[in-house]
Amino acid sequence: MSQVQQSPLSAQCELDSQKLALANPEQIIKWALNTSKKPLLTTSFGPHAGVLLDAVLSLDSTVPVLWVDHGFNTTATYGFAKALIKRYNPVMHIYSPKQSSAWILAQLGGVPDLDDPQHNHFATQVKLEPFDRALKELQPDIWLTGIRRDETAHRRRLSIVTEARENLIRVAPFFNYSEAEMEGYLSSRDLPAESNYFDPTKGLSSRECGLHAPR
Repeated sequence: MSQVQQSPLSAQCELDSQKLALANPEQIIKWALNTSKKPLLTTSFGPHAGVLLDAVLSLDSTVPVLWVDHGFNTTATYGFAKALIKRYNPVMHIYSPKQSSAWILAQLGGVPDLDDPQHNHFATQVKLEPFDRALKELQPDIWLTGIRRDETAHRRRLSIVTEARENLIRVAPFFNYSEAEMEGYLSSRDLPAESNYFDPTKGLSSRECGLHAPR
Protein backbone atom coordinates (compact mmCIF):
# COMPACT_ATOMS: atom_id res chain seq x y z
CA MET A 1 0.00 0.00 0.00
CA SER A 2 1.46 3.36 -1.01
CA GLN A 3 1.90 5.94 1.71
CA VAL A 4 0.83 9.57 1.40
CA GLN A 5 3.99 11.56 0.85
CA GLN A 6 4.61 14.46 3.22
CA SER A 7 5.23 17.87 1.75
CA PRO A 8 8.67 19.34 2.54
CA LEU A 9 7.01 21.98 4.75
CA SER A 10 5.00 19.39 6.66
CA ALA A 11 8.10 17.29 7.23
CA GLN A 12 10.00 20.33 8.51
CA CYS A 13 7.12 21.22 10.83
CA GLU A 14 7.27 17.72 12.29
CA LEU A 15 10.97 18.13 13.00
CA ASP A 16 10.41 21.56 14.53
CA SER A 17 7.67 20.15 16.78
CA GLN A 18 10.03 17.49 18.02
CA LYS A 19 12.68 20.12 18.78
CA LEU A 20 10.14 22.23 20.70
CA ALA A 21 8.49 19.35 22.53
CA LEU A 22 9.98 20.34 25.89
CA ALA A 23 10.01 24.09 25.29
CA ASN A 24 7.80 26.43 27.31
CA PRO A 25 5.35 28.81 25.58
CA GLU A 26 7.73 31.77 25.76
CA GLN A 27 10.48 29.76 24.08
CA ILE A 28 8.07 28.57 21.39
CA ILE A 29 6.91 32.13 20.71
CA LYS A 30 10.47 33.40 20.51
CA TRP A 31 11.32 30.61 18.06
CA ALA A 32 8.29 31.49 15.93
CA LEU A 33 9.08 35.22 15.88
CA ASN A 34 12.72 34.55 15.01
CA THR A 35 11.65 32.17 12.23
CA SER A 36 8.95 34.38 10.76
CA LYS A 37 9.08 37.36 8.43
CA LYS A 38 5.32 38.00 8.64
CA PRO A 39 3.82 36.54 11.81
CA LEU A 40 0.12 36.78 12.55
CA LEU A 41 -1.67 36.15 15.85
CA THR A 42 -5.32 35.13 15.69
CA THR A 43 -7.88 35.49 18.44
CA SER A 44 -11.55 34.75 18.89
CA PHE A 45 -11.70 36.69 22.15
CA GLY A 46 -12.83 33.47 23.73
CA PRO A 47 -12.37 32.52 27.42
CA HIS A 48 -8.55 32.25 27.43
CA ALA A 49 -7.80 34.79 24.69
CA GLY A 50 -5.81 36.95 27.08
CA VAL A 51 -3.18 34.25 27.51
CA LEU A 52 -1.89 34.21 23.92
CA LEU A 53 -2.32 37.97 23.49
CA ASP A 54 -0.33 38.67 26.65
CA ALA A 55 2.39 36.11 25.93
CA VAL A 56 3.02 37.25 22.34
CA LEU A 57 2.49 40.99 22.64
CA SER A 58 4.65 41.16 25.78
CA LEU A 59 7.52 39.93 23.61
CA ASP A 60 6.67 41.92 20.47
CA SER A 61 3.85 44.45 20.52
CA THR A 62 4.03 44.89 16.73
CA VAL A 63 2.77 41.40 15.87
CA PRO A 64 -0.51 41.91 13.96
CA VAL A 65 -3.66 40.48 15.54
CA LEU A 66 -6.50 39.07 13.44
CA TRP A 67 -10.02 38.77 14.77
CA VAL A 68 -12.70 37.27 12.57
CA ASP A 69 -15.78 38.89 14.05
CA HIS A 70 -18.57 36.73 12.67
CA GLY A 71 -21.18 39.16 13.99
CA PHE A 72 -22.89 36.73 16.36
CA ASN A 73 -20.79 37.24 19.49
CA THR A 74 -22.40 37.92 22.84
CA THR A 75 -22.47 41.41 24.34
CA ALA A 76 -20.02 40.13 26.97
CA THR A 77 -17.57 39.00 24.29
CA TYR A 78 -17.61 42.40 22.60
CA GLY A 79 -16.98 44.03 25.97
CA PHE A 80 -14.17 41.57 26.67
CA ALA A 81 -12.60 42.30 23.28
CA LYS A 82 -12.81 46.03 23.92
CA ALA A 83 -11.05 45.65 27.29
CA LEU A 84 -8.18 43.57 25.88
CA ILE A 85 -7.73 45.85 22.88
CA LYS A 86 -7.55 48.82 25.24
CA ARG A 87 -5.03 47.02 27.45
CA TYR A 88 -2.61 45.97 24.66
CA ASN A 89 -3.38 48.46 21.88
CA PRO A 90 -2.42 45.85 19.27
CA VAL A 91 -2.16 46.22 15.52
CA MET A 92 -5.70 44.93 14.95
CA HIS A 93 -7.15 43.53 11.76
CA ILE A 94 -10.87 42.84 12.11
CA TYR A 95 -12.50 40.87 9.31
CA SER A 96 -16.23 40.28 9.09
CA PRO A 97 -18.65 38.52 6.74
CA LYS A 98 -19.56 40.37 3.55
CA GLN A 99 -23.20 40.31 4.67
CA SER A 100 -24.58 41.67 7.93
CA SER A 101 -25.76 39.27 10.63
CA ALA A 102 -29.32 40.56 10.15
CA TRP A 103 -29.21 39.76 6.43
CA ILE A 104 -27.77 36.30 7.06
CA LEU A 105 -30.44 35.50 9.65
CA ALA A 106 -33.18 36.73 7.32
CA GLN A 107 -31.90 34.52 4.50
CA LEU A 108 -31.44 31.40 6.63
CA GLY A 109 -34.33 31.90 9.02
CA GLY A 110 -31.99 31.97 12.01
CA VAL A 111 -28.73 30.27 12.90
CA PRO A 112 -28.94 26.74 11.42
CA ASP A 113 -28.83 23.81 13.84
CA LEU A 114 -25.72 21.63 13.75
CA ASP A 115 -27.55 18.89 11.85
CA ASP A 116 -29.07 21.34 9.35
CA PRO A 117 -27.56 21.01 5.84
CA GLN A 118 -27.24 24.81 5.80
CA HIS A 119 -24.93 24.87 8.83
CA ASN A 120 -21.75 24.31 6.81
CA HIS A 121 -22.75 27.11 4.45
CA PHE A 122 -23.39 29.35 7.46
CA ALA A 123 -19.96 28.58 8.95
CA THR A 124 -18.27 29.30 5.64
CA GLN A 125 -20.16 32.55 5.19
CA VAL A 126 -19.52 34.01 8.64
CA LYS A 127 -16.08 32.64 9.56
CA LEU A 128 -14.17 30.69 6.92
CA GLU A 129 -14.59 33.16 4.07
CA PRO A 130 -13.49 36.19 6.15
CA PHE A 131 -10.55 34.16 7.47
CA ASP A 132 -9.47 33.08 3.99
CA ARG A 133 -9.80 36.67 2.80
CA ALA A 134 -7.62 37.85 5.69
CA LEU A 135 -4.90 35.31 4.91
CA LYS A 136 -4.93 36.30 1.25
CA GLU A 137 -4.57 40.00 2.07
CA LEU A 138 -2.21 39.79 5.07
CA GLN A 139 -0.10 36.89 3.70
CA PRO A 140 1.45 35.66 6.96
CA ASP A 141 4.08 32.94 6.96
CA ILE A 142 3.51 31.93 10.60
CA TRP A 143 0.13 31.80 12.30
CA LEU A 144 0.23 31.97 16.11
CA THR A 145 -2.86 30.36 17.58
CA GLY A 146 -4.16 29.47 21.03
CA ILE A 147 -5.37 25.95 20.22
CA ARG A 148 -4.60 23.21 22.74
CA ARG A 149 -4.29 19.44 22.53
CA ASP A 150 -7.04 18.76 25.07
CA GLU A 151 -9.77 20.79 23.33
CA THR A 152 -11.02 18.48 20.56
CA ALA A 153 -10.31 15.07 19.04
CA HIS A 154 -9.02 16.73 15.87
CA ARG A 155 -6.56 18.91 17.77
CA ARG A 156 -5.12 15.89 19.55
CA ARG A 157 -3.87 14.81 16.12
CA LEU A 158 -2.04 18.10 15.59
CA SER A 159 1.18 19.33 17.21
CA ILE A 160 2.98 22.48 18.34
CA VAL A 161 4.06 23.23 14.76
CA THR A 162 1.99 22.10 11.79
CA GLU A 163 1.46 23.00 8.16
CA ALA A 164 -1.88 24.81 8.13
CA ARG A 165 -2.04 25.79 4.47
CA GLU A 166 0.37 26.04 1.58
CA ASN A 167 3.26 28.26 2.73
CA LEU A 168 1.64 28.82 6.14
CA ILE A 169 2.97 27.35 9.39
CA ARG A 170 0.65 27.16 12.40
CA VAL A 171 2.34 27.48 15.79
CA ALA A 172 0.47 26.74 19.01
CA PRO A 173 2.64 27.89 21.96
CA PHE A 174 0.16 26.63 24.59
CA PHE A 175 -0.62 23.37 22.79
CA ASN A 176 0.35 21.21 25.78
CA TYR A 177 -1.25 23.40 28.44
CA SER A 178 -4.20 22.13 30.46
CA GLU A 179 -7.31 24.11 31.32
CA ALA A 180 -5.93 24.58 34.84
CA GLU A 181 -2.62 25.91 33.52
CA MET A 182 -4.44 28.40 31.30
CA GLU A 183 -6.46 29.58 34.28
CA GLY A 184 -3.25 29.84 36.27
CA TYR A 185 -1.66 32.05 33.61
CA LEU A 186 -4.68 34.35 33.63
CA SER A 187 -4.50 34.62 37.41
CA SER A 188 -0.75 35.25 37.50
CA ARG A 189 -1.07 38.11 35.01
CA ASP A 190 -4.31 39.48 36.45
CA LEU A 191 -6.03 38.90 33.13
CA PRO A 192 -9.80 38.66 32.67
CA ALA A 193 -11.60 35.62 31.27
CA GLU A 194 -14.73 35.64 29.14
CA SER A 195 -17.33 33.28 30.61
CA ASN A 196 -20.22 34.08 28.24
CA TYR A 197 -18.55 33.14 24.96
CA PHE A 198 -20.46 31.27 22.27
CA ASP A 199 -19.39 30.41 18.74
CA PRO A 200 -22.42 29.58 16.56
CA THR A 201 -20.22 27.95 13.92
CA LYS A 202 -19.15 25.32 16.48
CA GLY A 203 -22.25 25.03 18.62
CA LEU A 204 -20.39 22.72 21.00
CA SER A 205 -16.95 23.29 22.49
CA SER A 206 -15.87 19.82 21.32
CA ARG A 207 -16.53 20.66 17.65
CA GLU A 208 -14.27 22.38 15.13
CA CYS A 209 -15.37 25.58 13.41
CA GLY A 210 -13.28 24.73 10.35
CA LEU A 211 -10.31 27.07 10.68
CA HIS A 212 -7.99 24.32 11.90
CA ALA A 213 -9.27 21.52 9.70
CA PRO A 214 -7.35 20.78 6.48
CA ARG A 215 -8.82 22.48 3.42
